[in-house]
Amino acid sequence: MKTLQRHLGARHIRFLALGSAIGTGLFYGSASAIQLAGPAVILAYIIGGAAVYMVMRALGEMAVRQPVSGSFGRYASDNLGPLAGFLTGWTYILEMVIVCLADVTAFGIYMGFWFPDVPQWIWVLGIVLMICGLNLCHVKVFGEMEFWLALVKILAIAAMIVGGTVVLFLGVSMNGEHAAGFSNLWAHGGFLPNGIGGLIASLAVVMFAYGGIEIIGITGGEAKNPETVIPKAINAVPMRILLFYVLTMCVLMAIFPWTGIGSKGSPFVQIFSGLGISSAAAILNVIVISAAISAINSNIFGAGRMMYGMAEHGQAPRIFSATSRHGVPWVTVLVMAGALLGGVVLNYLIPQEVFLIIASIATFATVWVWLMILLSQVAMRRRLSAEEIRALKFKVPLWPVAPALAIAFMLFVIGVLGYFEDTRIALYVGTGWIVLMSIAYYAGVKPNLGGRLAQETNPS
Repeated sequence: MKTLQRHLGARHIRFLALGSAIGTGLFYGSASAIQLAGPAVILAYIIGGAAVYMVMRALGEMAVRQPVSGSFGRYASDNLGPLAGFLTGWTYILEMVIVCLADVTAFGIYMGFWFPDVPQWIWVLGIVLMICGLNLCHVKVFGEMEFWLALVKILAIAAMIVGGTVVLFLGVSMNGEHAAGFSNLWAHGGFLPNGIGGLIASLAVVMFAYGGIEIIGITGGEAKNPETVIPKAINAVPMRILLFYVLTMCVLMAIFPWTGIGSKGSPFVQIFSGLGISSAAAILNVIVISAAISAINSNIFGAGRMMYGMAEHGQAPRIFSATSRHGVPWVTVLVMAGALLGGVVLNYLIPQEVFLIIASIATFATVWVWLMILLSQVAMRRRLSAEEIRALKFKVPLWPVAPALAIAFMLFVIGVLGYFEDTRIALYVGTGWIVLMSIAYYAGVKPNLGGRLAQETNPS
């Protein structure tokens, strides 16, 4: 049985993270965040982006020191205990499944724009089979495809920012309505129209939008020269995502009053339509289809590699560690495809109004994983000797203040989910998930894990 192969370069890893993090949360979810916070959503993206960057640096410190399959699930096991690793790994898988379900169904809806008479389930089945096949290919083929898919999204966002900036400097009105200008950021109820409460409430959607960036850590087992590649990817990607989101929000709300954003579909449709492009909806459809495929692609990759790493250490069925002749964990890819097919009917019945609920549940899973990454890094630092700490090649900055602030922020976001009625279900579902998986660990995993560890310690 082959092991994972190191064929992913810095370019692949950087765009893999961008592909996972830039998707539905930006193209459609941004409208929900804007309605909650108004122009102050810019602050929410900045604060959230800073916290996520600290998570990435914590993950990078561990990944460079120990580049392994399973990544942060393995680090949680090593530094916080097997239960923490088990919960972290399976919660990340839950996050990926939820996001993929939303994106797969969204793909079916997008294709209905051009082919309204074709049943939606056909498109859903087609995309699941296509991406499943792609993930079964050599990892380098997968990396190249993800690079080009993510590039389409990035170029679309860049075009929107450039086009919007031109409109701002020319001072023209969009569709004969309100004149574009930076004054729109404070002229309609102020910069903070819904108060601090609105800003805080938007964090659920904002953090959902950043979810997926942690996939960089999972690529450690398949990265060329991880000591060089991972730091470069981590230092480049978070800042780029922060710029994409912050600049996009600034341009968007300077062109249109925030009160009207999202009332006519996606904010991106409004931008392209306002620029006088008659085929704006068709252009957006191409972009969001690429975005959906890219996000599903990278999320299946991430969840599959997590299951592979957990199987290697007795925290998932042993068969999940089976690999093809190309070193691809094919069983985990099929499991993810099955999960998506099994959830198609349920996801098809969910109306668009529950996007906030889906986003909030995914946010709980995402923030839980980020919290475990931060706690794992802190625990690792405490058990290392002074000499080992000096030998670290990619240290967390501003230690220990920055990690402590990031941990406090993650706990605050979880509290926010429970405080607001619209997102409270996420706390209920998340708590139930943690309890259920803890029971599963003690009932089915821990007894076998003890015997496995003893066998590894005394192979004779």
